[in-house]
Amino acid sequence: MNLPFAQSTVQHKPLKEEIFEVLHKQIIAGKYAPGDWLRQEDIASQMGVSMTPVREALDLLVAAGLAERVPYRGVRVREMSTKDIVEAYGLRLILEAVIAREAAKCITPQQLTGLEAMLGEMKQHETLDEMSNARRLSREFHSAVAEASGNVLLIKLYGVVANAFPDWLLYEALFRKPELLADSMAATDKEHKAIVDALKRRDADLAAQKSIEHLLESGKWLEEYLNIPAELLHQKEEQVSFLIKKAK
Repeated sequence: MNLPFAQSTVQHKPLKEEIFEVLHKQIIAGKYAPGDWLRQEDIASQMGVSMTPVREALDLLVAAGLAERVPYRGVRVREMSTKDIVEAYGLRLILEAVIAREAAKCITPQQLTGLEAMLGEMKQHETLDEMSNARRLSREFHSAVAEASGNVLLIKLYGVVANAFPDWLLYEALFRKPELLADSMAATDKEHKAIVDALKRRDADLAAQKSIEHLLESGKWLEEYLNIPAELLHQKEEQVSFLIKKAK
C-alpha cells in the first residue's frame, strides 16, 4: 500500500501532526481498511521521514480512536464489532443530552462565538477531499459543547466515548456513495446550527432535544451505511427513552 506523499507535504506543522493528517485522510478515504497494519518502517520510508515522528503520529491516531495498538505487534486501523458500535451509540445518546443541558446553563458568550465560528469553518470543508477536516471540525464542535458544560468529569467521560464512536467510518461511507455528500453535509450543518441556537437561548430542554435528534440521525447512518441491525440501535434508544421523551 503506497503512500503518494513526499516530504514536502510535512513542513508547516509539527511533523507528527502532518503525518497524522495524511494518515487520517487516507483512513477516511478508505485507503486503509479496518484491521490494516500501519507499519512505521513503510510509512517513514515512503514519506521520507524518520521513524520518531511516524511513531508519534500513530500515537495521535490511537488517541483519536482511528487506530489501536496491539502489544508486541504494532498499530492497526481500528476494528469495531457491532457490539462496540452499539454500546458507543447508547452512551453518546445519554451524554449528548446531559452535556447539552449543562452547557445551556453554563455556556459563555465567548464559547458561543467560538461555536458559531466553527459552523462557518465547517461550511468551507464540504468536499470529499475535505472529509478529514470535516470530521476533525465536527469532533471539535462537540468537544467544545462538552467544554461549555463546565463539568470536568463529564468532559473526560465524553472524550473517552467520542473516541469509541465510529464517526470516521460514517465519513468513509461518503467516499463509497459520493452522491449523498451534499445532502449529508447540509443536514449536519442544519443540526449543528439548531444546537447552537438552543444554547444561545439558554433552553436546556431544547438543547437536549436537538442534540439527541442529531445523534439519532447518526443512528440511521449506522444502520444504512455500516449495516448495524436496527433492533439493536432501537434497544439503546429505548433505554434512554426517558431522556428522549423529556427532550421532546
